Amino acid sequence: MTLIKSISGIRGTIGGKVGEGLSPLDIVKFSSAYGTWLQQENNAKKLTIVIGRDARISGPVVNNLVIASLRSLGINVVDLGLSTTPTVEMAVTMEKAHGGIIITASHNPKEWNALKLLNGAGEFISGEEGEKVLEIAEKELFDFADVDSLGKLTENNEYIQKHIEAVLDLPYIDIEAIKNADFSIVVDAVNSTGGIAVPLLLDALGVKKVTGIHCEPNGIFAHNPEPLPAHLVDLSEAILQHKADLGITVDPDVDRLAMVCEDGTMFGEEYTLVAVADFVLAHKGGSTVSNLSSTRALRDVTEKHGHQYFASAVGEVNVVAKMKEVNAVIGGEGNGGVILPELHYGRDALVGIAIFLTQLAKAKVTASELRDSYPKYTISKNKIQLTPATDVDQVLVKMAEKYSKQEVDSTDGVKIYFEKEWVHLRKSNTEPIIRIYAESENNEKADQLAKDIMVEIEGLM
Repeated sequence: MTLIKSISGIRGTIGGKVGEGLSPLDIVKFSSAYGTWLQQENNAKKLTIVIGRDARISGPVVNNLVIASLRSLGINVVDLGLSTTPTVEMAVTMEKAHGGIIITASHNPKEWNALKLLNGAGEFISGEEGEKVLEIAEKELFDFADVDSLGKLTENNEYIQKHIEAVLDLPYIDIEAIKNADFSIVVDAVNSTGGIAVPLLLDALGVKKVTGIHCEPNGIFAHNPEPLPAHLVDLSEAILQHKADLGITVDPDVDRLAMVCEDGTMFGEEYTLVAVADFVLAHKGGSTVSNLSSTRALRDVTEKHGHQYFASAVGEVNVVAKMKEVNAVIGGEGNGGVILPELHYGRDALVGIAIFLTQLAKAKVTASELRDSYPKYTISKNKIQLTPATDVDQVLVKMAEKYSKQEVDSTDGVKIYFEKEWVHLRKSNTEPIIRIYAESENNEKADQLAKDIMVEIEGLM
């Protein structure tokens, strides 16, 4: 059993003893800490918090515990039921709520669940804010309401539709072009809430030929829910079987998006943001942002349009902070996460789908042809196991010093640039390892670059 308490929320496996798994007591404790923190921040007892969940088997149980905890503090709750992470984020601002909780473990397997915590802007709470929530939970500084002051519960299942309508209102979306393209699309929603939201979006965009696989929101994941090539065999086969133009897959909470081309090959999760950004930049100039471990292709595409690219530390909250700092028009992460500030500051697969289909329809090319029009890079992902005696920070300092003649970014670990290649070294916050990501023009060169750096690190250790 696993329970991870972090500044961004609480996640763990269902079952086990208190403090060792995501037990009912841990859920109540952490929900109460979050609600108490919001009351302190707003200097008020009567607040409103929006909650929503993905389709995990444990979802209804966790949902009920969260609602009961918040109402017991005197907080009103708007329950969206089965929803998506970006939908909950948008609902917080639409409801003028003080915060939100998304009950999802994202791409983790079905035995996991988690509470993702939002502020009043519908964005993930900061590290500093998360520390305050953890402290309240640790000290159990809760003050529950009396019987006459309990919070009220409102159920609202209209927000996925409101989310879709907001996407359709964007100036980039051309419904007529998508209709005329007459796309045939296969959707793999890993039996979570993407099975509700993605077909509704495609119907609103005028796509009539939609085949769904694993689209029943029952939480019984048909494969590993992370949208990686090894997990998308069923989708590739279905595309070929139905002679479809495109395959679309999302993770359980619908904030990550990956496409599969008409020939069954991967468009590339790293290239979701690249393609969408290319289209947005062609219509609206401005800077872009992705995290340090994302492909260089976004930088290339941004500079092609005459604008500036910026890198942030790894983590969505860090990407959003950098986007606000540089006033970026689009940003995200190489895991298929697209953030469009015009809609909201959160990764959103639905807006990614709508922009991508508009782009594909207007370009009048196949998905594989669109993919091949972008700079070709491959990322090799590796790790080195550490011993308790390893001084990781010192190792990273020495690597930065060794390559000081290269462009080096120490925002988050150490990233070293070699012309069109790079390697990113960062220590894990949850495991005794150093992660080594290397990017080059093909698998062999990326793997070799990573191996060379790993040999040097092991020498320093």
